[in-house]
Amino acid sequence: MSLAREIAPHLPLLRRYARALTGAQDSGDAFVAASLEAIVARPEEFPRHLEPRAGLYKVFHRIWESANVELNGGSEEMSFGARKAQERLKALAPLSRQALLLTTLENFTPQETSEILGRSSDEVAALLDDAYDALDRQTKARILIIEDEAVIAMDLSDLVTAAGHNVCGVESTASGAVATAKRERPDLVLADIQLADGSSGIDAVKDILASFEVPVIFITAFPDRLLTGERPEPTFLITKPYSPDMVRAAVSQALFFESTGNLN
Repeated sequence: MSLAREIAPHLPLLRRYARALTGAQDSGDAFVAASLEAIVARPEEFPRHLEPRAGLYKVFHRIWESANVELNGGSEEMSFGARKAQERLKALAPLSRQALLLTTLENFTPQETSEILGRSSDEVAALLDDAYDALDRQTKARILIIEDEAVIAMDLSDLVTAAGHNVCGVESTASGAVATAKRERPDLVLADIQLADGSSGIDAVKDILASFEVPVIFITAFPDRLLTGERPEPTFLITKPYSPDMVRAAVSQALFFESTGNLN
């Protein structure tokens, strides 16, 4: 199988990771595009000793680290949002956050994460410890959960409450979610895609964002339906089945970047 066919199925999730890392769709997609250009230009340098997905992420991190070096000397050319995100990343130990995202949102093993980041297993373990300490210091938030499956809604509520946040509402329909959001003005929204009455979580989020800005995390069993590269897409996305660490990391990232769902 050609290298292009091996890495193609993994591009949607790499876009998700890049957007969570940068806090914006445009900048995240730009890093992914640069990674693909590097692979096309020098396919012989692709890390074939790794599985295709891990190799793809390793190439991405080569580009990311190179760009960060350049940005340190020329940040005045970046947009205000990109500068703000970079400043926050530097202040909150970016390597720790990368290790956290790779192991939780992207489900890489610690060994794969060490290969991708070019760090030892002991270094990755230390980075993860630092990341969880940083998570515990994050500002606590009021969270609206939009989920039609009662068991999942209860689980999400327990997870965010255990992390120190407050749940200001749980809704199973788009109309109920919009009404609660306008009344409660949450600091963060966790939204499923398909809701109880056949309504859409995406439509609910669009209506909410039309009233006020709020970070949004979408939860879905079918991420490929949203991560197509052909339309505005969510910056933060959790795939089902999820882990507690995955939810915790996504909530922290969304609050960290104060980003909206990017589905305008």
